Amino acid sequence: MVFEAIVFGVIVLAVGYWATMFVMGRRDDVLHGKFVEEEPAAEPPRLMRPAPRVRPAPAAPQPNKDSLQALLTVIKRDLHDAARS
Repeated sequence: MVFEAIVFGVIVLAVGYWATMFVMGRRDDVLHGKFVEEEPAAEPPRLMRPAPRVRPAPAAPQPNKDSLQALLTVIKRDLHDAARS
């Protein structure tokens, strides 16, 4: 019983490894069992340039008292209508 569980566990691990490699796109590894060497880069690596400076976004305008009062009135009316339904 224990031997069968060990064999079953090894098979599950092998299938999990195969499925992971297949999903990751390493199909040659899955099919042939050897690692594929990456092709050398065609162009030399570029030198890092300093990042351009970004200006901070302007602050959002502050709502005035009238607009807040109008919003409060609309919310009260909606709550009153919802309470009647």
